[in-house]
Parts: sequence; C-alpha cells; structure tokens
Amino acid sequence: MAKRIAKSLVANGTALVTEAAWNAELEAKHEKVVAWLRAEKLAGLLLKRNENIAWITGGAVEAVVCAAVETAVVSVLITVEGKRFYLTTENEAPRAHDEEFGALDFEPVLFPWFGDDTNAAAAKLAGGPLASDTPSDGIKLVSLYPLRAALTETEIARYRWLGAETAAATVESLHEVEPGLSEYDLEAITTANLFRRGILPSVHLYAVDERIFKYKHAVPRGARLKSYGMLNLCARKWGLVISITRFIHFGALPAELAARFESAARVNAALLDATKVGATSAGLFQVAQKAYAAEGFPGEERFHHQGGPTGYGEREWVATPNGSQVVVDNQAFAWNPSIRGGKTEDTVIVCGGKVEWLTATPGLPVIHAEVNGVDYPAAGVLVK
Repeated sequence: MAKRIAKSLVANGTALVTEAAWNAELEAKHEKVVAWLRAEKLAGLLLKRNENIAWITGGAVEAVVCAAVETAVVSVLITVEGKRFYLTTENEAPRAHDEEFGALDFEPVLFPWFGDDTNAAAAKLAGGPLASDTPSDGIKLVSLYPLRAALTETEIARYRWLGAETAAATVESLHEVEPGLSEYDLEAITTANLFRRGILPSVHLYAVDERIFKYKHAVPRGARLKSYGMLNLCARKWGLVISITRFIHFGALPAELAARFESAARVNAALLDATKVGATSAGLFQVAQKAYAAEGFPGEERFHHQGGPTGYGEREWVATPNGSQVVVDNQAFAWNPSIRGGKTEDTVIVCGGKVEWLTATPGLPVIHAEVNGVDYPAAGVLVK
C-alpha cells in the first residue's frame, strides 16, 4: 500500500486516528476514485469544493479562507493513472504545504495569484476528459455523494469527537442564555464556544419566543428573549457536519408546548426506527407523514423538510414524497421533525441496524420514545 499520509490525527492531545488507519482510509478512497474514473472512461477528477477536498484527504485539508464560499483556495486532481496533485496560487502555497498538504502524497502545481490556471493545468496533467464537482466549460459535472455516502471507521472516529464537542459547546451555551439577551447574543455565545474548540459553525438559526413558532428557519434578527429560546445550528470540522437543536424556557413550560415536544420526539423515533439499509427517501417521507397524523397533526410534514442523511453536506438529501435515494450502512443522519414550536434534532450514525447518537446531551432533560421495543431518546427543553 502506498503511503498516503505521514502522521496520525490528534485532537486536544488525543490520537483519534493512527497513521496506519489514516493511510488505509486514504488508500481506499483513492482506489475508489480511480475505479470510478475507469468505469466512467475519464482521465481525471478535479475537486474544488471544500467538502470533497476534505473527503479525499481524510479531513487533513480544510482549505477554507472565506467560509461563505463553497470552493476552496486549492483544488485537487486525481488521475486515472493514480497520480495526485494539488493546484493553488503561489501566495497560498507555503501555508498549504506547511499545514495541510506537506504530510500528504500530493504533488504541488502552482501559479501566480493573478493567473489562475487550474482547469488548463488539470486538463494537461490528466491528458484526457475531466470531471469536476463544480461547473466548468468542457468538464463533466459530477456529484461525489455516491462515493462518500458510507462512512469509514476513521471518519466515524472523527465524527464522534465532533459530535461530542459540538454538543458540549451547545449545552455550555444554553446555560449562558438569560432573559433580555438578543438573538444575536445567542448566536455570538454559541459561535464563540464552537470557535474555542476549533469548530466552524455553518448554519446559524437562533430565535426567541414568537419567532420560534412563526418560522421554521428562524435566522437571528435581534429580538430579545423573554421566556423561550432556541439554539439551532450546524457545525463543521474535517469536512464533516454536525446538526443539533436545543431549547431553553424560563418559567414553567406551557403544557401544550411540552406535548408538542413529546409528539415531535415520537415522530423522530419513527423515522430513526425506519432508517435502515435499503429504505428509500419516499418511504421515509411516508413514515413521517403517518407519524404526524398519529400524533394528531396530519399534514405537518408539509411545513418543513424532515431532514435526512448528513456527512459532508448539511443534508446530502432530504426525504421527499417521490425521492429515490436509498439508505446505506455506516451513514450519518439528522432528522429534524417539528410541530409548531416543538422540535427535536440530533446527528446519529446508522451502522449494522443500530443507531449511535453523536450529539447526546444527557445533562439536559430527555424525552423517551419507544418504537418496536427500542428506546429512541430525544432532548427535552431546559427549564429554568
């Protein structure tokens, strides 16, 4: 086996992935891409999107300078002959080498910052037809989701760390929330706790009181908290995405709202119980539809998507009435059923027919929902 990386992965002083295991992951991904190129009769695959570069490098490269841009400050080329290159500008090259690519087996291809020659250079290096994850003239546009859907053990190891740390940051933030704070304050508190852990937030949904009931995607707008607050976020590291939502209420939780959380937890349990290898997007949508009706909220699924698999995208796909996508083993999911102010959202791994919670917060109230004899816990509201 070729040596793909010359280090282990360490986070907070703990080795998450050994050098040998990391090499095995990278070699398997390389072989998968080369086999795909041969099957598609392509000479090379040019990757420009942040999540795909993170995937092919096993999280070793996070070439994000502008968080709002989907493409990285480097590109990666894998050829059908097995050659590997990274293409970037001369001003990005020193840091790219020292902090990301130096331990990897990619050969650098550099050009001036004022003369981006990525596509032409990649075409010359590949010597034939190219595919890419971003639109370009003369290059076939492709999605890498089918290649990256099933997670490796080393990816799951990284995911466990990310889920635990994101959950800890969210709980820490929840306990810092007080009446009178604005939605921007809630966002700032949570973002700071994520940044301290080296985690980059990618979705910011922070709302209070009436806005939680009014909007499914309640981006912060500055309203000040009276009694009910929501921290709803996605966060990234190593290309992987964690989704989590938690709530706080000051004063007694209204009985009607508490009941909606119980109902949302039961819908979530139905979805988790049905998330098995071979289940389809359409089938899972029907599960949610029936679960809402059983809870006395028929048609609730029409008001917002119910979630779906995650991994290197906040949602790789969402369950829809006619969706043909299929659940695979070793796949991450984030379902997010909601009922008029009540909601549950966690990130889990579905492996071997079992569900593993990545974002468990046992220090917060827990709602237990059982389906087919299996307990599927969901987070309740922290009441102060």
